[in-house]
Amino acid sequence: MQAPDTVKAILTSLGYESLYPPQEKAIAAGILDGRNTLVTTPTASGKTLVAMMAIARALQRGKKAVYLTPLRALASEKGSDLKALEGIDLGIGRQPRVMVSTGDYDSSGKELAFADVIVLTNEKMDTLFRHGVEWLGDVGLFVSDEVHLIGDRERGPTLEMMLTRVRKLYPDAQIVALSATVSNADEIADWLSCELVESNWRPTKLVEGVYEYGSVRMSDNKKFRVEAGTTPSVDLAIDALDDGGQALIFAETRKRASSLAAKAAEGVYKRLDKATKDLAAKASSEILDKGDDAELTRTLSQLVAKGVAFHHAGLAPSSRQIVEESFKAGIVKLLTATPTLAAGVNLPARRVVVASILRYDAEYGGNVPISVMEYKQLCGRAGRPKYDTAGEAIIVSETVRGEEVYDHYVLGTPEPLRSQMAGDRAIRFHLLSTVSSVPGMKKQEILDVFASTLFARQYKNATVEFKVESALEYLESESLIKAVNNRYIATEFGKRTSLLYIDPQTAVNFRDALDKAEKGRRKHALGFLHLITSSPDFYPKLSLRKKDHEELSLLLQERRDEMLYDVSEYECSRSFWALAEWMEEAGDRALGDLTGVEPGDMHRMVETGGWLAHALYEVAKLLGREDMLSELYALRTRIRYGIKEELMPLVALEGVGRVRARALYNAGFTDVPKIAKAPAAKLASVPKIGQSVAEKIKAQLARRQGA
Repeated sequence: MQAPDTVKAILTSLGYESLYPPQEKAIAAGILDGRNTLVTTPTASGKTLVAMMAIARALQRGKKAVYLTPLRALASEKGSDLKALEGIDLGIGRQPRVMVSTGDYDSSGKELAFADVIVLTNEKMDTLFRHGVEWLGDVGLFVSDEVHLIGDRERGPTLEMMLTRVRKLYPDAQIVALSATVSNADEIADWLSCELVESNWRPTKLVEGVYEYGSVRMSDNKKFRVEAGTTPSVDLAIDALDDGGQALIFAETRKRASSLAAKAAEGVYKRLDKATKDLAAKASSEILDKGDDAELTRTLSQLVAKGVAFHHAGLAPSSRQIVEESFKAGIVKLLTATPTLAAGVNLPARRVVVASILRYDAEYGGNVPISVMEYKQLCGRAGRPKYDTAGEAIIVSETVRGEEVYDHYVLGTPEPLRSQMAGDRAIRFHLLSTVSSVPGMKKQEILDVFASTLFARQYKNATVEFKVESALEYLESESLIKAVNNRYIATEFGKRTSLLYIDPQTAVNFRDALDKAEKGRRKHALGFLHLITSSPDFYPKLSLRKKDHEELSLLLQERRDEMLYDVSEYECSRSFWALAEWMEEAGDRALGDLTGVEPGDMHRMVETGGWLAHALYEVAKLLGREDMLSELYALRTRIRYGIKEELMPLVALEGVGRVRARALYNAGFTDVPKIAKAPAAKLASVPKIGQSVAEKIKAQLARRQGA
């Protein structure tokens, strides 16, 4: 196929000599002609380039392009990929501008109006719909990545409603949906009114197999034995290293991922050359320099020095980034990870080992086998396109006969995608948004919106109507919406709830608690923290361990006067306790030792807690509870920085976080005027400050005075 000039310019710029077969198929299906297209192909088969070609054509037509991803990490990665377009002459008379936006759900995103290519998470896109952003009318192309996540319990409903809205509100815009291979791709394509491009082609051949009792059976009919060493997963990984590859082990839990990495350390270290050992030592030091003093971080640092690492959601963002970069650079030879990595950044390996087919399922309350779909996603990481001609994915069969595992997973077809919109929470969340965004809708018009979802296609009409009507009743009974002349409009409370991007039930809980809060009483910090961490939107909620009850009971007794209502330790989560300790300035190591919360979880709790504290502040403002506002502002600041209230003025200084603020305070610099009066040399002598930071503080205070 003769590639158009635009495509040739992109290929040349990115160093490609020709198109992959799925990319040729996508062009033949009309992606360059503005046709809606669903591309379902394996991982690493070139879907990003398909998107780039479609984006280039949209820009040439004088339109903006939006690229949607399910995860922040993916948004950053895709943003970097798409930045390449800024250096290519697309014939539009100027350099296109690429921007990435993933956070701050209570923002209208006006700054994005100046970009040509906007990379967003699905949630951020949903908030822009709610804010009625004008520049969305200039978008000629919506690229939706990882569309198979419509079947994900957590992320699926937002992705589904967002695509439903795109089709309803911007029918003339092109949709390019990118997905892993699914068995009902034709149904998804039909729902999205897309041309379907299906392909099983990969740049590296994928060979799958099952390990049982020391022997491996592969899908290309090869059989081989692996020398027994520590444990089957590690033995398989080290066997791949001996062949000059890298290996990735998917473990069922964080604990198992760490344990397998530790077991592999000595075996991997023996196989490193001197140059790699030096680079591994450097990466190990960097983890400690940029990270925290948590036990987990120190353990990771020690393993990275041996050329091994683990990767899971408990790691701090800085540690995760160093691990990913070290693996990409070939410094870390063996990486153990939980399955979340498979849906995240692109980290391919010669051999992928699936250590167990079981996963803990909180809803089921025990271990369940993974789906074929999830297994195929894990397999997708096998084979490094620039280094390997083939990738290998091997399941370790321990509890089920190898033959059964082989038949089900290796020969199996991924399950069909099913809508996850049936849950009450998803319906009420997106229903309030619908009523808020388009005031004055009749019930039938609301039902028509939901009739356009995949949910309506896969469930009976009566089920959809019952769910929507139940949610309407709930929203009306809680004064989030009201019916006027058979038309629904959102109340001020409902509108603010929708824009704050919180579950209506969270907003109701906040309102009810604020209504009951006594006027004239100053301290409610622990009570508000309990309210926030108990809300449906708070994540991650970690349950208490047996040994935690006594400690938490003491905390609640000591600070009973701060509670909004009587609460026993049985009504609290470990997340509530960890945030309470964080706000009392407990360090990462102390938090880990006391509450067992890992840095990555703490990072997400702080982020979610801060967002919900902002939402609580806004609800209080709406209710006219001015008496609460300064305390709620303080709460948000304390959650964000992990500080006692006395440090608030100090953390307002740029470059002064919780550690430096405490050092300054303890040295007698208890407020900004005292810092302003002190010579830079005196500030520099304070531990953790130093000359450079002292000078920056003095410079910003001088600017403040000048202003």
